[in-house]
Amino acid sequence: MRNKYYATALEEMQLLAEQGDPDAQYNFGGMFYNGRGVHQDDVQAVAWYQKAAEQGHTDAQRRLGYMCEEGRGIQKDGTQAIAWYRKAADQGDARAQNILGVRYAKGQGVTQDGAQAATWFRKAAVQGNANAQVHLGYMYAKGQGVPQDDKQAVAWYSKAAAQGDAKAQNNLGVRYGRGQGVPQDDAEAVVWYRKAAGQGHARAQNNLGVRYAKGQSVPQDDKLAVAWFRKAAVQGNTNAQVHLGVMYAKGQGLQQNYIQAVAWCRKAADQGHAEAQYNLGSMYYYGQGVQQDDTQAVAWCRKAAEQGHADAQYNLGVMYYNGRSCLPDHAQALAWCQKAADQGHGDALASLKWHQHDTQLRIERASGRMAKAS
Repeated sequence: MRNKYYATALEEMQLLAEQGDPDAQYNFGGMFYNGRGVHQDDVQAVAWYQKAAEQGHTDAQRRLGYMCEEGRGIQKDGTQAIAWYRKAADQGDARAQNILGVRYAKGQGVTQDGAQAATWFRKAAVQGNANAQVHLGYMYAKGQGVPQDDKQAVAWYSKAAAQGDAKAQNNLGVRYGRGQGVPQDDAEAVVWYRKAAGQGHARAQNNLGVRYAKGQSVPQDDKLAVAWFRKAAVQGNTNAQVHLGVMYAKGQGLQQNYIQAVAWCRKAADQGHAEAQYNLGSMYYYGQGVQQDDTQAVAWCRKAAEQGHADAQYNLGVMYYNGRSCLPDHAQALAWCQKAADQGHGDALASLKWHQHDTQLRIERASGRMAKAS
């Protein structure tokens, strides 16, 4: 019955398309694109999209832009993709306007231009396009292409959040949590995090986990914190992976398990997360969940230190000073301690102060010996 339906629809669609009906041409192209009623064929899809696009069909123009961008059924061509997106955007197609805004924001197929990005996002946003509203909110939050304005950021995030956009809901939660553009309100932040987390938004799930771990505007509950961290962690959220690793290491909300702690920290560390790299280095240093290995400890600590992680910089300095997995190198030790001290790291500041005092004593003793010898 289903095949019969597609066969009939295909015949009717093809007849209208061949007669030049742009809607039919677009839909006929869509049947080839999706492989419904016909064998999937990107080349045929492009051919019919192009016929409709040349008649000014905005959906076809936008889809043809996508096909050019991805190189599906046609040679990959970023410039041509932009041309088709622009044709649709100039006719007021909100989705094409948002896409064009993204391309200007990232400099993809066009010269990067924040002002142009904001212009296209605004055109789509005022038509109610939630993605564009989020993007425009972000531009105001960061002051990219528009003057920085937290209240405007909140206004646009709120419009998208009211439409159920999970990213906007999370961003709005962040704004309430920090008091940026709105009065600081942890309870309201939790409300928006929960809305986004319920839709599977990983950042919101992590943020909600943090609230439960700290007991901020919710009853403190390590088990619920772990549950939300896990939901985000399995989606690849690095912050949640680190948090889950720490919960395993400390035995908070679940049974302590250093092997699991290492596993989750490694997932985030492999993605370049500095805190995870530092934690992993520490676990190698102390042999927690892994065989003790100074070489691995130094390697992971260095990765974090090179990203500006102050604790890692200090620890790396200590390892150079003590010659752990490397020859003692006081110059390197001082250099890394100085980097940590420059960020206000207390132990690093104390170590440098001690070193300066020790150096002064050595100089004074040496001077005394030289005086006696003379």
